[in-house]
Amino acid sequence: MTKLFKLSLITATLTMAAFNANATVEIYEKDGMSFSTDGLVNVFYSNSSIDETTAAGIKSDHTQSRVRTGFLPSNIGFNFSNQLSDIKIGMRSSFWVSLSDTDNNRDESPADLGTGSLVDVRQFYATVSGSWGEVLLGKDFGLYNRANILGDELLLGFGQTSEFFGLVDGNNVSFGNIATGYTYPMPKSQVTYRTPEINGFKLAVGIMDPNKVSSDSSEELPRFEAELMYNTSFDDDTSLKAWVSGVSQSSEVNDVKQNQSGIGYGINVMFSGVSLTASGYSAKGLGHVAGLDQIVGPDSIESDGYLVQAAYTIEDNRFVLTYGESETANAGNVDVVGITGDAVHSNTGVAYFRTVRPGVTLVLEYNNTEVDATDSLRAEDNDTFSIGAVVTF
Repeated sequence: MTKLFKLSLITATLTMAAFNANATVEIYEKDGMSFSTDGLVNVFYSNSSIDETTAAGIKSDHTQSRVRTGFLPSNIGFNFSNQLSDIKIGMRSSFWVSLSDTDNNRDESPADLGTGSLVDVRQFYATVSGSWGEVLLGKDFGLYNRANILGDELLLGFGQTSEFFGLVDGNNVSFGNIATGYTYPMPKSQVTYRTPEINGFKLAVGIMDPNKVSSDSSEELPRFEAELMYNTSFDDDTSLKAWVSGVSQSSEVNDVKQNQSGIGYGINVMFSGVSLTASGYSAKGLGHVAGLDQIVGPDSIESDGYLVQAAYTIEDNRFVLTYGESETANAGNVDVVGITGDAVHSNTGVAYFRTVRPGVTLVLEYNNTEVDATDSLRAEDNDTFSIGAVVTF
């Protein structure tokens, strides 16, 4: 559970790349050199009502009201770039904090009481780019399922708070649609090359620090990830985006080779204020929450998921309908949240976003999260209402 709590803090950090272009403060810009900063703060009131069946088959209910962080952690980032003839160098660093203080563990340790901001650095990299493309060096988010989470209409919202992951009373962020439609592309040390855009296509390929399957496992090669994006516009009002991504890693444990792999995909069409998105993934040997960073066993463990969403924007108002589902077949193995065998996690949501001023957004949201893990007797039905505000600069 500790690993999942750490994961939840930085769940949506990569999504800020989408905001940075529109919400930055230029501090210095002269002779091809620039320095800027960007930031985000969000806070939500949420009320969750959970009906749960434990692994012992005992039914229980739990209701909790919180004032806490939503899907995006609050954060601040710094950006530097310098144009040197036909080469441009850049750097980005950012750190992220949780506003979700909790006394959830007050009976276990006094150290868990009070403020626990959990400052975490998840981006610290340099880029070198030119007409030939771009090379990224350092720590950034993975490529596998990156576009799936970037395309989630609930990025500025709340999403699911399954009790299976300790999210209702936890001191970190909510999960959006992680584990109910896509896996999280955990940040890794990497060297990634991105091509220039060619006829709407852009390819990224990277080698990344592998994930240890166990303390004594051998990884002879790094893990490999790739992403192919396609963007096109038919007129000023209609656009299409499509993508496919993949990941592969091999490990050896006690002279037995294990292969982990996954593929992600999706499409988004926008027209007349309407946005329609469908995405999905399929994986072997990977967890359904954090992919390679939640390896739970050999490639007999399979996970599949999909997310379908519709959004409509009119002036300063955006309305969202969403449904996501992930299904895991553990083949008798036990995963990190104690689920044995098969399990299905799903989330149904309705959200309303109101832009009060540029950089200030109000959010009203309802999510119903369901979990059915019949082999381990566990089940959950979670209704969460939330209202909050997101401020960016």
